[in-house]
Amino acid sequence: MRFILSLLLYSLSLVSTPVAAKEAPMIVILGDSLSAGYGMDKNQSWVYLLEQRLAENGYQFRILNSSISGDTTQGGLGRLPRLLDRYQPELVIIELGGNDGLRGINPETTRENMQSMISASQAAGAKVLLAGIKLPPNYGPTYIEEFESIYTDLAENCETMLVPFFMDGVAFNPELMQSDGIHPNAQGQPVLLDNVWVVLQPEL
Repeated sequence: MRFILSLLLYSLSLVSTPVAAKEAPMIVILGDSLSAGYGMDKNQSWVYLLEQRLAENGYQFRILNSSISGDTTQGGLGRLPRLLDRYQPELVIIELGGNDGLRGINPETTRENMQSMISASQAAGAKVLLAGIKLPPNYGPTYIEEFESIYTDLAENCETMLVPFFMDGVAFNPELMQSDGIHPNAQGQPVLLDNVWVVLQPEL
């Protein structure tokens, strides 16, 4: 009788003990001021809106926004290994390169840094989405062509997702830009999200 009672209590303990839920997969966003929510509340940024949209559509993801205003591909490359090791993301969104271009950094240097970030992410088991950037026309056609081809070339060669122009529909609309003419305002953030979502959602 005592044995049966003990067995019953053990069975009840198994039923009442909650099973540890598997942590939701991580998305790491490696960006600059365009993803850091520059000039606005963080809950207005496209990254925050992405987190909301994922939840609304039933996707269970955690988001780590590792975006720093003014960051370059060199800075992103330096930070990425620690992020990959600590968070083991399922997806890495790379929104970098704009500050490289604005500073006139050699496009080959930017390309090498981007290539290294993609390779490291994929080696860690993460998918990659590149957010393409375009430069103002005053940088000259040769430099612009070399710079902008980085995203399309790497996306094709490394088989990553690609948003051809992250700022599409925003960059040349003054109503969606801050007064500095560089950064999107809060009204422009949903457009940035849509630019990413149309590429990202089919891969989720």
